[in-house]
Amino acid sequence: MKEIQASKEIDFEEISKDPGEIADSSEIWDIVDSEGRPTGRTMKKGAPMQENDYHPAVSVWIVNEKGEFLISRRVSSKTAAPGMWETTGGSALAGEDVLTAALREVREELGVVLIPEKGHILTEYTWPHSDGSGAAFFSVWLFRQEVPLADIVLQKEETCDVRWASRQELRRLIAEGSFIPYTYLEELFRQTEENYVPQTD
Repeated sequence: MKEIQASKEIDFEEISKDPGEIADSSEIWDIVDSEGRPTGRTMKKGAPMQENDYHPAVSVWIVNEKGEFLISRRVSSKTAAPGMWETTGGSALAGEDVLTAALREVREELGVVLIPEKGHILTEYTWPHSDGSGAAFFSVWLFRQEVPLADIVLQKEETCDVRWASRQELRRLIAEGSFIPYTYLEELFRQTEENYVPQTD
């Protein structure tokens, strides 16, 4: 499993630890190994993690027929990356599989009900905690679905705006420092090209 080095500008693990990211501090997370396999153990949100422990987390991308991506803006009260544009995501709760977590996060933050059959995992990676103890195990989901902006209901504690953005617009926002620079974006763009054909085993 690929481990991505933490950005000096934005620490994604600090974003996931942001108290505003998940309201219930008594949340319980499953602990998985470096391949995402359950260990049978759980942890309380915010508790210290052992070395080589990971908690499942998701990022969820939604692309429409125009090849545009649905992105949302973090509220300015966030401790980490306030006011920045991002894709929807968060930590999986104990007992959830990553698809269930992806569907829940989008429903909670945007009020959007995704169709499970329209999504697949784009990539998976581990992201180390800033203190070196464990990491998040991210599953990055890609859904191809039309979502009218008028139907979106923002979770006020999380997001303050939403929009569709093209590849060029995402690159511009990153260059301006107003969009979180996810390291797998080029793979996302490649898989959402009109002539992309998924590889089969």
